[in-house]
Amino acid sequence: MIEMNIDIRKISESNQQDIFLPNEPFELRGRLIVSRVAEKWHYRKELMTPVEMIFPDETYDYGKLTAKGFVLGAYLESTCVGLAIMEDDWMKHMYLADLKVSQLARRLGVGQKLIAEAFRLAKERNYQGIYTIGQDNNLNACEFYLKVGFEIGGLNTRGYQYTAQEEKSDIYFYLS
Repeated sequence: MIEMNIDIRKISESNQQDIFLPNEPFELRGRLIVSRVAEKWHYRKELMTPVEMIFPDETYDYGKLTAKGFVLGAYLESTCVGLAIMEDDWMKHMYLADLKVSQLARRLGVGQKLIAEAFRLAKERNYQGIYTIGQDNNLNACEFYLKVGFEIGGLNTRGYQYTAQEEKSDIYFYLS
């Protein structure tokens, strides 16, 4: 891993334009198949022919984001190369609503640094930890969350029912 000086900090009003970090392509190369047996979560990986995916860019509103949580940016010098959007939740875990890292900064520990700081700030707000939702067909994201210490805590197999993405499920990941 190349060592880069990445600075993680809250995005403020003065640099709020950084919330518009564009989405970039990523690879869908498999799926995480999750099951629950005897009160324990299990998973296996199912590989597939890789395809490229890109999410549409979001139309975030800084005021709305900060009214219900906070936004972290990862900066390489003065350029925002990563984003973590955290939302307050009534449960004991704060919600990681979005995590993205620009292609030039992927596999350099940026996502891990964003998660670590989000976790620290969530604890300061008296949360037990953080949680997020990953699509089962985004194996890279699922593997990332497991690698940085998240545990599987739930599975929603019905959220995409009656949509064009009916074969997908959402996996709930928790970091405490």
